[in-house]
Amino acid sequence: MLTDVKGKWALITGASRGIGYLTAMFLAEKGTNLILHGRTLESTENISREVTGLGVESYRVAADFEDITQVQKMLTDIDEKGTHVDIIINNAAFQSPYRSEYLKTPTSDFTLSFIVNTIVPAMICYHFLPKMLIEGFGRIANTTSGIMFDPQQAGYSASKAALDKITIDIGFKVEGTDVMINLADPGWCRTDLGGPNAPNAPESAIPGVLIGIFINDKKSGRLFSAQDFAGKSLEEAVAIAEAEYDSPYGEQA
Repeated sequence: MLTDVKGKWALITGASRGIGYLTAMFLAEKGTNLILHGRTLESTENISREVTGLGVESYRVAADFEDITQVQKMLTDIDEKGTHVDIIINNAAFQSPYRSEYLKTPTSDFTLSFIVNTIVPAMICYHFLPKMLIEGFGRIANTTSGIMFDPQQAGYSASKAALDKITIDIGFKVEGTDVMINLADPGWCRTDLGGPNAPNAPESAIPGVLIGIFINDKKSGRLFSAQDFAGKSLEEAVAIAEAEYDSPYGEQA
């Protein structure tokens, strides 16, 4: 049975375009109210108008994730609105440049990647998880990457690997509860981040990137590769995920 998201509030980072935009539209069609994050308020004007047209509530928040102070203000702004965040989709990311001479990778690739791709998603999780645990419900999908054996993108891939570790470790603590945190890998898609030469259309990542939101089996710490579910309905995708994807904790949980 799918998780009922109608009337719940979801925070989507990087909601103005690409997979974040598609995710916002999909959730709005399911009746989810949305907090739409972009680097500027202007960047989310269109998606806010579109989801409101589908009959859900929404509002916009802005923060440049390279600036921790702006992130903290964004979280404070959400608190001051009095919104109880039920769902988090940590979608926003920084893609460091491709370094053909990878042994000359500058340290800035790592610092910027870790701030945007690891530290900020962790901050968001830490901020909203306590209330989720008190309320007894929550869903978090942290966006990761399947990049491997590619030191030319070391800053990006290492920051995503760190996010994987944080997600799995938090998942161990909430395993067996209705607060679930899992990972979603969209695959290499033709977005602004993925570039025009990527093999997959952004639409192919739906519904795969959202399995962690709709699944209802009280298991965390899993990685859902969206391209494995391309072309499937949400119901089909969730049924496969519940049947074939187990949490990594075994008897330790």
